[in-house]
Amino acid sequence: MYNFTKYIEWPVEKQRGDFIIGIYGTSPITQELRIIADKKKVGTQTIVIKEFDTPAGLSSCNILYIPENRSAKIDEVAGSCSGRGTVLITDKPGLAKTVSGLNYIKIDGRQSFEINKANLEKQGVKVNSVLLSLGIIVQ
Repeated sequence: MYNFTKYIEWPVEKQRGDFIIGIYGTSPITQELRIIADKKKVGTQTIVIKEFDTPAGLSSCNILYIPENRSAKIDEVAGSCSGRGTVLITDKPGLAKTVSGLNYIKIDGRQSFEINKANLEKQGVKVNSVLLSLGIIVQ
């Protein structure tokens, strides 16, 4: 997830203050992200990991990860984040075709990701062509 930050440009207002990675609900990935946040930055921004139980405050995130067990709420979450510079990352098949910008998938047991440029643009960010070449483009 951290590596995506190298290829995405957030709106100016999201390039100040802390770089917030939100997790909607709970996920094993949270602890891994905390370890990365202790060691890395996004540009000059300190990475802060936050867990959310409700959609309130989600639009403050630069990245919002929605685990598969919370994907039933994706439409509600997407509505609160649309156009606000929040990249939605999911891990349920089909979500990159509908609402998320990035979606983790497994192919032959290996981790990969789908990317939907149009959804990322709706989320208010610009994506570098390098990232497009690394993922599986869906529309």
